[in-house]
Amino acid sequence: MTEEINKNKFKMCTLRNTLLMYFHWLVLLGTTTRNFQWCQPILKSKLKKKFQCVFEVIAKAGNPTLLNQIYTELCITEGGTAEVNDEHEVRKIETAFRKQDRPETTIRQEDIFKASPGRDEPIRTVLTNGVAGIGKTVLTQKFTLDWAEDKANQDIQFIFPFTFRELNVLKEEKFSLVELVHHFFTETKEAGICSFEDFQVVFIFDGLDECRVPLDFHKTTILTDPRKSTSVDVLLINLIRGNLLPSAHLWITTRPAAANQIPPDCVDMVTEVRGFTDPQKEEYLRKRFRDREQASRIISHIRTSRSLHIMCHIPVFCWITATVLEDVLRTTEGGQLPKTPTEMYINFLVVQAKVKKVKYDEGAETDPHWTPESRKMIDSLGKLAFDQLQKGNLIFYESDLTECGIDIRAASVYSGVFTQIFKEERGLYQDKVFCFIHLSVQEFLAALHVHMTFINSGINLTEEQEMTPQKSEIRQSGEKHFYQSAVDKALQSPNGHLDLLLRFLLGLSLQTNQTLLRGLLTQRGHSSQTNKETVQYIKRKLSENLSAEKSINLFHCLNELNDCSLVEEIQQSLSSGSLSTDKLSPAQWSALVFILLSSGKEMDVFDLKKYSASDEALLRLLPVVKASNKALLSECNLCERSYEALCSVLSSQSSSLEELDLSNNDLQDSGVKLLSAGLRSPTCTLKSLSLSGCLITGEGCTSLTSALSCNPSHLRELDLSYNHPGDSGINLLMAGLKDPRWRLDTLRVEPAGVQWLTPGLRKYSCQLTIDTNTVHTNLKMSDNNRKVTGVKEIQSYPDHPDRFEVWSQLLCRDGLTGRCYWEVECKGHVYISVSYRRIRRKGDSYDCLFGNNDHSWSLICSDDGPYSTTHNKISAPISSSSPSVSNRVAVYVDCPAGTLSFYRVSSETLIHLHTFNTTFTETLYPGFRLYSYPPGASVCLCSVECKESHFV
Repeated sequence: MTEEINKNKFKMCTLRNTLLMYFHWLVLLGTTTRNFQWCQPILKSKLKKKFQCVFEVIAKAGNPTLLNQIYTELCITEGGTAEVNDEHEVRKIETAFRKQDRPETTIRQEDIFKASPGRDEPIRTVLTNGVAGIGKTVLTQKFTLDWAEDKANQDIQFIFPFTFRELNVLKEEKFSLVELVHHFFTETKEAGICSFEDFQVVFIFDGLDECRVPLDFHKTTILTDPRKSTSVDVLLINLIRGNLLPSAHLWITTRPAAANQIPPDCVDMVTEVRGFTDPQKEEYLRKRFRDREQASRIISHIRTSRSLHIMCHIPVFCWITATVLEDVLRTTEGGQLPKTPTEMYINFLVVQAKVKKVKYDEGAETDPHWTPESRKMIDSLGKLAFDQLQKGNLIFYESDLTECGIDIRAASVYSGVFTQIFKEERGLYQDKVFCFIHLSVQEFLAALHVHMTFINSGINLTEEQEMTPQKSEIRQSGEKHFYQSAVDKALQSPNGHLDLLLRFLLGLSLQTNQTLLRGLLTQRGHSSQTNKETVQYIKRKLSENLSAEKSINLFHCLNELNDCSLVEEIQQSLSSGSLSTDKLSPAQWSALVFILLSSGKEMDVFDLKKYSASDEALLRLLPVVKASNKALLSECNLCERSYEALCSVLSSQSSSLEELDLSNNDLQDSGVKLLSAGLRSPTCTLKSLSLSGCLITGEGCTSLTSALSCNPSHLRELDLSYNHPGDSGINLLMAGLKDPRWRLDTLRVEPAGVQWLTPGLRKYSCQLTIDTNTVHTNLKMSDNNRKVTGVKEIQSYPDHPDRFEVWSQLLCRDGLTGRCYWEVECKGHVYISVSYRRIRRKGDSYDCLFGNNDHSWSLICSDDGPYSTTHNKISAPISSSSPSVSNRVAVYVDCPAGTLSFYRVSSETLIHLHTFNTTFTETLYPGFRLYSYPPGASVCLCSVECKESHFV
């Protein structure tokens, strides 16, 4: 009985304690809720005030620009990589420019934490990549502003935006996570909120690339208590790892070179800010300029300059361009608008000098805008820009300024005067941080400093050599060496870190640009001969074996020097259809690559046969393959070095290639092994691969299966038809299809067999039989109906509804299926054609002619060889410059793929003439047209032995 009573007492006590704890929890919850309800509106008001204006420095100067008025949607794409990428950002800008119209998964900034369709896992941490000035910071500001103005993401209770610039000054301090939030956002401390576990919180960390806090994810101790003090780096690492506040969302922005500081397993989604697409550029500029006519003129001008058009992909450069062009249009009647980046930045600098003269010196716009004081400022900023660029610093603290001989007070004056060039920011405890508004501005001022130092003292800062400027001949020789050594220095940089600096330096060498800076630069006689020699030196460099990126930069340099002769020469040949790649010099190949990559058109499909079906052409045009969405390389007689090069494309981070057609190249298993090294790379995102008719056996299938097991998440379609994989190869692939990690949903292995291991196209040879009921009466058959000759005499053929009545043409009897190949020997004026059966036979309408309608395709030959193709009344000249050594022509058609190719046959070599790419909707029939006047034109069907053939 006593035991029973004790048990009941214990239960009552437990119940009372539970109720008491629940009561305290309710009180605490109520207090927390009340504190939150008081704190959140104050925080929102503070953030709204902070982020409602773009470029705070401009707002301080009395010209506020509201973010909501000027904000233009940016292109944010899902995907990308957190791998390190240390290429110069101007190269990344050009890569992104070529991708701008691709159909990719895009994200709106307000949906950054929302999972895309088909994604089950929640998104905690987002890493957003983008080059400097592309709009990452504005994106985070817009996200925060929309929340603060109750426009989006109201399920979020707190947003705490940090910048790594602010955190850098705290690297010697100790905080708990709660204390860190309290220091930056004092409203939370005043509200008594000491725990954030029960709230939906977003932390924004902007500018990982500017982080000077050591982030060692491998050696940091684990921390789970948000109230325990530690160093800032330990706090950040544990927050990113999810040890602290695992329920919180994190948004980290960075430039590509620093993306690898965060381990991939800590990131749920990687996004990339691509900047403005062409329509977004126009939208921004039309918002920027209320005057429609002015906006249209500026947009039209930007389109005409290849360099400006590409650079305006960056929002900051778009803003700089708008600032300059607005001033030029206002102050010069009918004056020439800047058309190169150097001209743009010179004018931008002049605009800022004018603002200083009028606003701070109370002068007139017509007064000389360069004073001794402003010249000293620009000289100091140029030295800072160059010295810090050499060290890789883009943000500067007091110690950095001191090293460059700039007093902290002077720096504050500079940032107050040249507000749109040099910025001062204040972090916690009012510590000052300085930076140029964009990397390109720093590089321009660095180039200006190098140029001024050389002009004034003869010292070449790129080599730290001094020239003795005594005689004009010596000076001219020194100038020649100065610019040529700068070219060499830039070419030696493996990642293009001096590319933009070189462009600016060469642009500053022009007398016209130096005139724009009259009053800042020391005026002295300048030899135009030096510029001509620099142009010739660059052209000689273009003839060397340079990477595509280096060649492209040299063409931008030629543009800065007002020399576009190489590009115009190739452009003219392309436009006229007379481009002959057989005669192109290395420099002309580079010009062709430059034109194709910077044309402003989407690189959707690249067809190698349009230029030359050869290894050399592929290797020369490899950058275009890399930038294309789809590459058609079938029947190009490629060899091992091409497969090695394609492997590098597949594994490249910046490759856009998603579809690759290598069918009917004799890869064999060894070539497949080389390609598989690229396929297994984690950066390979190829979705479709055709290796049909490539002499592949089970060994090649083993290589492919191994590669797909290493990187199974991208390839969707694999065509291995017309090979000999054998049972072992097929079984391997079928087993892989059952692997849930594989994304492969289309696999073709039929037809298959040992008969498809013959090299070349002749393995697809078929026997043609002339349909005698279609032969025109001015055509005479002979040699067992395998030869047809045009004659004057009317042949006594019986009437038949299928016979061509007016035009001297004929069709073959059997329709084509699958892949077919045949050869004919021709003489005189002959059309070698394929056509749908329904082509008209009666009447003298031109619609009855092969090639004069939408259901037939023709190659036109004469005694001098093939010279033109025609389809649907559209003719195209044959551009091959190889001399005619044979009257034999080969035809290859792949009906399902929609390709029709013509070749000239010379010995055992197939010389590619032309390929039609289309979709065949009906059965095709071979056909011929022979001119009967003058008589003697003939066509003979050739017997084809199934033996090896080579392509040219």
